[in-house]
Amino acid sequence: VGAPEATQVADRWHLWHNLAEHVENTVRAHRGCLHASAAPLPDGDGDGDDEAAEPVVVPDRELAIMTRTRERYRAVSELAAGGASLSAISRELGLDRATVRRFVRASDVEELLVKTRQRASLLDGFTDYLHHRWAQGARDAAVLTGELRDLGYRGSDQTVRRYLRPLRDGRPAPPARPPAPTVREVTRWLLQPPSALTDADRVALKGVLAVCPVLEVTAGHVRGFAEMMTERGGGELEGWLAAIEADQDRLPELARFARGLRRDQDAVTAGLTLEHSSGPVEGTVNRIKMLKRQMFGRAGFDLLRTRILLA
Repeated sequence: VGAPEATQVADRWHLWHNLAEHVENTVRAHRGCLHASAAPLPDGDGDGDDEAAEPVVVPDRELAIMTRTRERYRAVSELAAGGASLSAISRELGLDRATVRRFVRASDVEELLVKTRQRASLLDGFTDYLHHRWAQGARDAAVLTGELRDLGYRGSDQTVRRYLRPLRDGRPAPPARPPAPTVREVTRWLLQPPSALTDADRVALKGVLAVCPVLEVTAGHVRGFAEMMTERGGGELEGWLAAIEADQDRLPELARFARGLRRDQDAVTAGLTLEHSSGPVEGTVNRIKMLKRQMFGRAGFDLLRTRILLA
Protein backbone atom coordinates (compact mmCIF):
# COMPACT_ATOMS: atom_id res chain seq x y z
CA VAL A 1 0.00 0.00 0.00
CA GLY A 2 2.79 2.40 0.89
CA ALA A 3 4.75 1.67 -2.31
CA PRO A 4 2.36 0.37 -4.99
CA GLU A 5 5.03 0.57 -7.71
CA ALA A 6 7.57 -1.49 -5.77
CA THR A 7 8.48 -5.01 -6.86
CA GLN A 8 7.95 -7.61 -4.19
CA VAL A 9 10.96 -9.90 -3.82
CA ALA A 10 10.71 -13.10 -1.80
CA ASP A 11 13.41 -13.83 0.75
CA ARG A 12 15.64 -16.64 -0.52
CA TRP A 13 16.53 -17.85 2.96
CA HIS A 14 12.86 -18.49 3.77
CA LEU A 15 12.33 -20.22 0.42
CA TRP A 16 15.15 -22.64 1.14
CA HIS A 17 14.07 -23.09 4.77
CA ASN A 18 10.53 -23.97 3.71
CA LEU A 19 11.80 -26.40 1.10
CA ALA A 20 14.00 -28.05 3.74
CA GLU A 21 10.97 -28.70 5.97
CA HIS A 22 9.10 -30.43 3.15
CA VAL A 23 12.17 -32.46 2.18
CA GLU A 24 12.53 -33.63 5.78
CA ASN A 25 8.87 -34.71 5.83
CA THR A 26 9.43 -36.62 2.58
CA VAL A 27 12.43 -38.45 4.03
CA ARG A 28 10.47 -39.25 7.20
CA ALA A 29 7.61 -40.73 5.16
CA HIS A 30 10.13 -43.07 3.48
CA ARG A 31 12.37 -43.79 6.46
CA GLY A 32 11.98 -47.52 5.81
CA CYS A 33 14.39 -47.00 2.91
CA LEU A 34 17.04 -45.74 5.31
CA HIS A 35 17.19 -49.09 7.07
CA ALA A 36 17.03 -51.01 3.81
CA SER A 37 20.06 -49.05 2.57
CA ALA A 38 22.26 -50.14 5.50
CA ALA A 39 24.12 -52.99 3.81
CA PRO A 40 25.80 -55.73 5.89
CA LEU A 41 29.40 -55.06 6.80
CA PRO A 42 32.10 -57.41 5.44
CA ASP A 43 33.04 -60.21 7.82
CA GLY A 44 36.66 -59.12 7.52
CA ASP A 45 38.15 -62.62 7.70
CA GLY A 46 39.40 -62.55 4.12
CA ASP A 47 37.70 -65.79 3.09
CA GLY A 48 35.63 -64.05 0.41
CA ASP A 49 32.30 -65.43 1.64
CA ASP A 50 30.76 -62.08 2.61
CA GLU A 51 28.09 -62.36 -0.05
CA ALA A 52 27.33 -65.97 0.86
CA ALA A 53 26.17 -65.16 4.38
CA GLU A 54 22.48 -65.90 4.66
CA PRO A 55 20.37 -62.89 5.65
CA VAL A 56 17.66 -63.00 8.26
CA VAL A 57 14.36 -63.80 6.59
CA VAL A 58 11.31 -61.71 7.48
CA PRO A 59 9.05 -63.93 9.62
CA ASP A 60 5.96 -65.38 7.93
CA ARG A 61 3.70 -63.50 10.33
CA GLU A 62 5.13 -60.15 9.28
CA LEU A 63 4.93 -61.11 5.62
CA ALA A 64 1.23 -61.84 6.15
CA ILE A 65 0.74 -58.44 7.81
CA MET A 66 2.43 -56.70 4.89
CA THR A 67 0.29 -58.59 2.37
CA ARG A 68 -2.89 -57.77 4.27
CA THR A 69 -1.90 -54.10 4.49
CA ARG A 70 -1.39 -53.92 0.72
CA GLU A 71 -4.76 -55.58 0.06
CA ARG A 72 -6.58 -53.26 2.46
CA TYR A 73 -4.88 -50.19 1.03
CA ARG A 74 -5.92 -51.22 -2.47
CA ALA A 75 -9.54 -51.79 -1.39
CA VAL A 76 -9.75 -48.54 0.58
CA SER A 77 -8.19 -46.53 -2.26
CA GLU A 78 -10.66 -47.92 -4.81
CA LEU A 79 -13.67 -47.11 -2.65
CA ALA A 80 -12.33 -43.65 -1.78
CA ALA A 81 -11.69 -42.91 -5.45
CA GLY A 82 -15.30 -43.83 -6.14
CA GLY A 83 -16.48 -41.15 -3.71
CA ALA A 84 -17.32 -43.36 -0.73
CA SER A 85 -17.17 -41.72 2.69
CA LEU A 86 -14.98 -42.94 5.53
CA SER A 87 -18.01 -44.38 7.33
CA ALA A 88 -19.19 -46.19 4.19
CA ILE A 89 -15.73 -47.67 3.60
CA SER A 90 -15.54 -48.72 7.25
CA ARG A 91 -18.86 -50.58 6.99
CA GLU A 92 -18.02 -52.12 3.62
CA LEU A 93 -14.63 -53.52 4.66
CA GLY A 94 -15.32 -54.09 8.35
CA LEU A 95 -12.49 -51.80 9.42
CA ASP A 96 -12.32 -49.27 12.19
CA ARG A 97 -13.02 -45.74 10.97
CA ALA A 98 -9.66 -44.52 12.32
CA THR A 99 -7.90 -47.24 10.32
CA VAL A 100 -9.74 -46.19 7.17
CA ARG A 101 -8.78 -42.56 7.78
CA ARG A 102 -5.12 -43.54 8.18
CA PHE A 103 -5.20 -45.50 4.92
CA VAL A 104 -6.90 -42.67 3.03
CA ARG A 105 -4.43 -40.07 4.29
CA ALA A 106 -1.35 -42.16 3.49
CA SER A 107 0.60 -40.90 0.50
CA ASP A 108 1.21 -44.48 -0.64
CA VAL A 109 1.22 -48.02 0.71
CA GLU A 110 4.94 -47.81 1.52
CA GLU A 111 4.16 -45.23 4.19
CA LEU A 112 1.88 -47.78 5.89
CA LEU A 113 4.46 -50.55 5.66
CA VAL A 114 7.22 -48.56 7.34
CA LYS A 115 6.31 -49.67 10.88
CA THR A 116 6.19 -53.35 9.94
CA ARG A 117 9.45 -53.22 8.07
CA GLN A 118 11.22 -51.36 10.84
CA ARG A 119 10.40 -53.64 13.76
CA ALA A 120 13.82 -55.26 13.59
CA SER A 121 15.42 -51.82 13.40
CA LEU A 122 14.82 -51.43 17.15
CA LEU A 123 17.69 -53.89 17.51
CA ASP A 124 20.11 -51.79 15.45
CA GLY A 125 23.23 -51.41 17.55
CA PHE A 126 22.42 -54.47 19.69
CA THR A 127 22.68 -57.31 17.16
CA ASP A 128 26.42 -57.78 17.62
CA TYR A 129 25.82 -58.29 21.35
CA LEU A 130 23.08 -60.82 20.58
CA HIS A 131 25.40 -62.75 18.24
CA HIS A 132 28.11 -62.75 20.91
CA ARG A 133 25.76 -64.05 23.61
CA TRP A 134 24.29 -66.63 21.21
CA ALA A 135 27.79 -67.95 20.52
CA GLN A 136 28.26 -68.27 24.30
CA GLY A 137 25.19 -70.49 24.49
CA ALA A 138 22.55 -67.98 25.67
CA ARG A 139 19.17 -69.05 24.27
CA ASP A 140 16.54 -67.50 26.57
CA ALA A 141 14.99 -64.54 24.71
CA ALA A 142 13.56 -63.03 27.90
CA VAL A 143 16.96 -63.07 29.60
CA LEU A 144 18.66 -61.62 26.52
CA THR A 145 16.00 -58.88 26.31
CA GLY A 146 16.72 -57.95 29.92
CA GLU A 147 20.43 -57.70 29.16
CA LEU A 148 19.72 -55.53 26.11
CA ARG A 149 17.50 -53.20 28.15
CA ASP A 150 20.39 -52.66 30.54
CA LEU A 151 22.28 -51.49 27.44
CA GLY A 152 19.51 -49.11 26.35
CA TYR A 153 17.24 -51.31 24.21
CA ARG A 154 13.63 -50.02 24.14
CA GLY A 155 11.86 -52.75 22.18
CA SER A 156 9.92 -55.80 23.29
CA ASP A 157 11.10 -59.35 23.92
CA GLN A 158 8.89 -60.42 20.99
CA THR A 159 11.16 -58.47 18.63
CA VAL A 160 14.16 -60.31 20.08
CA ARG A 161 12.36 -63.65 19.66
CA ARG A 162 11.63 -62.89 16.00
CA TYR A 163 15.25 -61.98 15.40
CA LEU A 164 16.53 -65.15 17.07
CA ARG A 165 14.08 -67.52 15.36
CA PRO A 166 16.26 -68.06 12.24
CA LEU A 167 19.25 -68.80 14.52
CA ARG A 168 17.22 -71.45 16.36
CA ASP A 169 16.52 -73.07 12.99
CA GLY A 170 20.24 -73.50 12.47
CA ARG A 171 20.87 -70.61 10.11
CA PRO A 172 24.14 -68.71 10.49
CA ALA A 173 24.09 -65.36 12.23
CA PRO A 174 23.79 -62.52 9.70
CA PRO A 175 26.74 -60.20 9.21
CA ALA A 176 26.68 -57.04 11.28
CA ARG A 177 25.05 -54.02 9.68
CA PRO A 178 26.12 -50.41 10.07
CA PRO A 179 23.55 -48.22 11.81
CA ALA A 180 20.98 -46.81 9.43
CA PRO A 181 21.25 -43.07 8.69
CA THR A 182 18.78 -40.87 10.50
CA VAL A 183 16.09 -38.76 8.85
CA ARG A 184 18.00 -35.58 9.67
CA GLU A 185 21.25 -36.94 8.27
CA VAL A 186 19.65 -37.86 4.94
CA THR A 187 17.84 -34.52 4.82
CA ARG A 188 21.14 -32.72 5.37
CA TRP A 189 22.82 -34.75 2.63
CA LEU A 190 20.03 -33.88 0.20
CA LEU A 191 20.24 -30.17 0.98
CA GLN A 192 24.01 -29.76 1.01
CA PRO A 193 26.08 -29.24 -2.15
CA PRO A 194 27.66 -32.55 -3.24
CA SER A 195 31.08 -30.97 -2.83
CA ALA A 196 30.36 -30.35 0.87
CA LEU A 197 29.70 -34.04 1.61
CA THR A 198 32.34 -36.40 2.91
CA ASP A 199 33.14 -39.56 0.96
CA ALA A 200 31.28 -41.62 3.57
CA ASP A 201 28.22 -39.36 3.31
CA ARG A 202 28.19 -39.62 -0.47
CA VAL A 203 28.35 -43.41 -0.32
CA ALA A 204 25.57 -43.57 2.28
CA LEU A 205 23.34 -41.19 0.31
CA LYS A 206 23.93 -43.18 -2.87
CA GLY A 207 22.79 -46.30 -1.02
CA VAL A 208 19.59 -44.61 0.18
CA LEU A 209 18.71 -43.27 -3.28
CA ALA A 210 19.38 -46.68 -4.84
CA VAL A 211 16.61 -48.31 -2.78
CA CYS A 212 14.11 -45.44 -2.80
CA PRO A 213 13.03 -44.00 -6.18
CA VAL A 214 10.96 -41.30 -4.49
CA LEU A 215 13.95 -39.90 -2.61
CA GLU A 216 16.03 -40.13 -5.79
CA VAL A 217 13.47 -37.98 -7.61
CA THR A 218 13.32 -35.63 -4.62
CA ALA A 219 17.10 -35.21 -4.72
CA GLY A 220 16.88 -34.16 -8.37
CA HIS A 221 14.23 -31.53 -7.64
CA VAL A 222 16.24 -30.18 -4.69
CA ARG A 223 19.32 -29.81 -6.92
CA GLY A 224 17.19 -28.03 -9.52
CA PHE A 225 15.86 -25.55 -6.98
CA ALA A 226 19.34 -24.96 -5.55
CA GLU A 227 20.65 -24.17 -9.04
CA MET A 228 17.84 -21.64 -9.57
CA MET A 229 18.77 -19.91 -6.32
CA THR A 230 22.52 -19.80 -6.84
CA GLU A 231 22.48 -19.02 -10.57
CA ARG A 232 19.55 -16.58 -10.46
CA GLY A 233 17.45 -18.82 -12.68
CA GLY A 234 14.00 -17.57 -11.77
CA GLY A 235 12.85 -18.05 -15.35
CA GLU A 236 13.06 -21.82 -14.80
CA LEU A 237 10.64 -21.76 -11.86
CA GLU A 238 7.56 -22.47 -14.00
CA GLY A 239 9.09 -25.64 -15.42
CA TRP A 240 10.20 -26.75 -11.95
CA LEU A 241 6.70 -26.27 -10.55
CA ALA A 242 5.12 -28.08 -13.49
CA ALA A 243 7.41 -31.09 -12.96
CA ILE A 244 6.43 -31.28 -9.29
CA GLU A 245 2.72 -30.96 -10.05
CA ALA A 246 2.91 -33.69 -12.69
CA ASP A 247 4.28 -36.08 -10.04
CA GLN A 248 2.30 -34.87 -7.04
CA ASP A 249 0.91 -38.32 -6.18
CA ARG A 250 4.43 -39.54 -5.40
CA LEU A 251 5.65 -36.22 -4.00
CA PRO A 252 2.85 -34.86 -1.79
CA GLU A 253 5.19 -32.78 0.39
CA LEU A 254 6.93 -31.09 -2.54
CA ALA A 255 3.51 -30.56 -4.13
CA ARG A 256 2.43 -28.65 -1.01
CA PHE A 257 5.58 -26.55 -1.25
CA ALA A 258 4.85 -25.89 -4.94
CA ARG A 259 1.28 -24.77 -4.15
CA GLY A 260 2.68 -22.25 -1.68
CA LEU A 261 5.03 -20.87 -4.34
CA ARG A 262 2.15 -20.63 -6.82
CA ARG A 263 0.26 -18.33 -4.47
CA ASP A 264 3.09 -15.79 -4.58
CA GLN A 265 4.83 -16.80 -7.79
CA ASP A 266 5.76 -13.32 -9.00
CA ALA A 267 7.59 -12.51 -5.75
CA VAL A 268 9.28 -15.93 -5.75
CA THR A 269 10.40 -15.53 -9.36
CA ALA A 270 11.82 -12.11 -8.49
CA GLY A 271 13.58 -13.58 -5.46
CA LEU A 272 15.21 -16.24 -7.64
CA THR A 273 16.16 -13.73 -10.34
CA LEU A 274 17.11 -10.38 -8.80
CA GLU A 275 20.12 -9.73 -6.61
CA HIS A 276 17.85 -7.91 -4.18
CA SER A 277 16.02 -9.70 -1.38
CA SER A 278 13.70 -8.95 1.51
CA GLY A 279 16.27 -10.62 3.78
CA PRO A 280 17.54 -7.34 5.33
CA VAL A 281 13.96 -6.27 6.04
CA GLU A 282 13.23 -9.68 7.62
CA GLY A 283 16.31 -9.26 9.79
CA THR A 284 15.26 -5.79 10.94
CA VAL A 285 11.76 -7.01 11.78
CA ASN A 286 13.24 -9.89 13.77
CA ARG A 287 15.44 -7.53 15.78
CA ILE A 288 12.47 -5.26 16.54
CA LYS A 289 10.46 -8.26 17.76
CA MET A 290 13.37 -9.29 19.97
CA LEU A 291 13.52 -5.83 21.57
CA LYS A 292 9.75 -5.87 22.08
CA ARG A 293 9.89 -9.26 23.80
CA GLN A 294 12.70 -8.08 26.07
CA MET A 295 10.60 -5.10 27.19
CA PHE A 296 7.22 -6.82 27.41
CA GLY A 297 5.26 -5.42 30.36
CA ARG A 298 8.10 -3.19 31.49
CA ALA A 299 8.02 -0.08 29.28
CA GLY A 300 5.85 1.91 26.93
CA PHE A 301 6.00 2.82 23.28
CA ASP A 302 8.32 5.82 23.70
CA LEU A 303 11.08 3.74 25.29
CA LEU A 304 10.61 0.99 22.71
CA ARG A 305 10.96 3.57 19.91
CA THR A 306 14.14 4.93 21.47
CA ARG A 307 15.68 1.49 21.81
CA ILE A 308 14.85 0.64 18.19
CA LEU A 309 16.44 3.86 16.95
CA LEU A 310 19.56 3.32 19.06
CA ALA A 311 19.83 -0.32 17.98
